[in-house]
Amino acid sequence: MQKIVTFGEIMLRLATPGYQRFLQSGNLNATFGGGEANVAVSLANYGIPAEFVTRLPENDIGDWCVSDLRKYNVGTQHIRRGGDRVGIYFLETGAVARPSKVVYDRANSAIAEVQKGMFNWKEILKDAAWFHWTGITPAISQGAADACLEAIKTANEMGITVSCDLNYRKNLWKYGKNASEVMPQLVEGCDIILGNEEDAEKVFGIKPEGFDVEKTAGEVDAAEFESVCKQLMQKFPRAKKVIITLRGSINANHNTWGGCLYSDKLYNSRRYDITHIVDRVGGGDSFMGGLIYGLLTYPQDDQHALDFAVAASCLKHTIYGDFNLVSVKEVETLMKGDVSGRVVR
Repeated sequence: MQKIVTFGEIMLRLATPGYQRFLQSGNLNATFGGGEANVAVSLANYGIPAEFVTRLPENDIGDWCVSDLRKYNVGTQHIRRGGDRVGIYFLETGAVARPSKVVYDRANSAIAEVQKGMFNWKEILKDAAWFHWTGITPAISQGAADACLEAIKTANEMGITVSCDLNYRKNLWKYGKNASEVMPQLVEGCDIILGNEEDAEKVFGIKPEGFDVEKTAGEVDAAEFESVCKQLMQKFPRAKKVIITLRGSINANHNTWGGCLYSDKLYNSRRYDITHIVDRVGGGDSFMGGLIYGLLTYPQDDQHALDFAVAASCLKHTIYGDFNLVSVKEVETLMKGDVSGRVVR
């Protein structure tokens, strides 16, 4: 199978143990994570060649990060080395009525200092079937946005499928432009668009009528988002499929989880009741990894592809860290309805 290429920032993740708060924790658990890297790890676990492209400093922390990616069979040959630092994010995991907190320390990271022309996208995308990016990358800096646009245009010229996760992060857009100014030009080149109940509204002003995410708990009605999908496809005619993840937040430990996909019609997934979340960070990325695998493996069956993505990301909520370390067999077992969690002997 041809390779999948993803592009973005990977960060050092420093998390308090268990449910401890920053103020009480005497140590932090160190792992790595970042939207596009998380997708690449998922795909590599499913046996699909995955290449992650970024920029990391030429120091021990950069080497540690590259080694960690290679451990999960992710290709790293096109990672550029340079700059002074790896971005960091600090995570405090919430519980019940107390939400999780993320604090970023990623200013002037190596990827933030990339410039247009720094990556040879024709070489990188040679023999690739798919290119994936998220809205986090163009939020980092103008240079990162320019490099991402270069990659998208090159992929379009080469006939490579392009997907994006809108992934709006208001705290990242700090270099003088906002998402609504930058994102449209990039999303124009996308064949597959993924978002959640907030992304389309925050970036493009597109929202379902009568829906308020702040007042939503438990079930989220997929039918409410059909209009959002249609509006996105009208705004971006290249898009062949629009997918919305549907999270109902009962509390920090208990969510409902599902999704819908619009192509020729609206497809709905089953809804999972996740009652004891281990780690929800990376949930959307695990959905995207599962979706790419599903669309490539079941190209004529959008329902099956959607169901695989939802089951894969449901399992991610049981795994500590950003990466979704599950196999195709484990996902398919859940898809068949086995939610018992019985010991496998």
